[in-house]
Amino acid sequence: MLHNLKNIFMADTLYVRIKKNYAAAIIKDLQKLNAVELLEEAPIPEWQKKEVSKRLKDLQKKPSKGVSWNEAVKKIKPLAK
Repeated sequence: MLHNLKNIFMADTLYVRIKKNYAAAIIKDLQKLNAVELLEEAPIPEWQKKEVSKRLKDLQKKPSKGVSWNEAVKKIKPLAK
C-alpha cells in the first residue's frame, strides 16, 4: 500500500473522487493555495483521439457501415437495462 502511495504522489496530476458535500469547500481552499486548476472540460486522452480518427477514416472508406444517431440510440438503450 505504501509503495502505491509513493507512485501516486510522483504523478503530475492526481484524479480523486470527493463527496459532494465536501467538494466545494475543499476546492475553494485549494484555489486559495493556487493548488488546483479548474478545467472547463476533462482532457481527452491521446489514445481516444487516435481511435476516433481511425474510426472516422474507416467510415469515410465504407460509409454504409455508419448508422444514424437514432439508430445507435435504439441499439444502445436496451443494453443499459
